[in-house]
Amino acid sequence: MSDTMVHLISHPLVQHKLTMLRRRETHTAEFRILLRELGFLMTYEVTRELQLTDVQIQTPLKTMQAPVLAGKKLCFTAILRAGMGLLDGMLQLLPSARVGHIGLYREPKTLEVVDYYFKVPNDLSERFVIVVDPMLATGHSGARALSLLKEAGADQISFLCLLACPEGLEYIRKAHPDVLIYTASVDEGLDDHAYIIPGLGDAGDRMYGTQ
Repeated sequence: MSDTMVHLISHPLVQHKLTMLRRRETHTAEFRILLRELGFLMTYEVTRELQLTDVQIQTPLKTMQAPVLAGKKLCFTAILRAGMGLLDGMLQLLPSARVGHIGLYREPKTLEVVDYYFKVPNDLSERFVIVVDPMLATGHSGARALSLLKEAGADQISFLCLLACPEGLEYIRKAHPDVLIYTASVDEGLDDHAYIIPGLGDAGDRMYGTQ
């Protein structure tokens, strides 16, 4: 797998909070707080290369040319339902970003991806789209979400997740080699139920208390 495809976010605060999130004894309320904080911190990395343009402003002392973000506002697109936990922190940093939602679930027996909801801004071709999902496990849901976004016109997309594994990264690489993935950890692999190991369990269940 190309190293240029995956950006590992190694910031000490991200790694520390991820460890707290992984712990089995971390309760629902703390889990939600940590997800929000990680979403906030990781957004700094995924937006590091945003383009800037200069505008004229007036400070209390004089007129100057100062940098601002160029182009239309970003679009954060959460894969339901667990992606919502990271989204809160991302919007805290960039509250004016547009938001899309993609509803997907994995059929338990066949592991096939089923999509049930898709709502995004209608001008995706003019926006930088960041897909948000805590876990990149088999990669099937992520690849399906990316395909739906491209069909809707998106052509500048990154994928943000807390955890990934080699199987999921390889699947995305084959399906969408143009998409850069940002993650805080690449774990060992998948167990017999397609859960990331060592992982952190089911992010949605832990966030909503539905275990």
